[in-house]
Amino acid sequence: MSLISRPGQAGTVESNDIMVTVAPAEPGKGIAIELKSPVAKQFGRQIRAVIIDTLQECGISDAAVFANDKGALDCTIRARVKTAVGRALKQEEEK
Repeated sequence: MSLISRPGQAGTVESNDIMVTVAPAEPGKGIAIELKSPVAKQFGRQIRAVIIDTLQECGISDAAVFANDKGALDCTIRARVKTAVGRALKQEEEK
């Protein structure tokens, strides 16, 4: 498992995109998601599931995620989460 100790961000707030920020969380606290979306009532559960699945695929078990969705498709959400995680971990490697 990878540990995020610095934030990483990806995406935009343009239509059909999502801005995702992945930040550190206390070990053992799991994944906490703050979602802002005009379609949260209809698709919030699916958006959260895609974010959690993608983080788990990346080996992340503890993170605070801030997502500002503007109607992104699942594939876009996955890409943004993977990029945000990659940027957070890359910052760690550069120390």
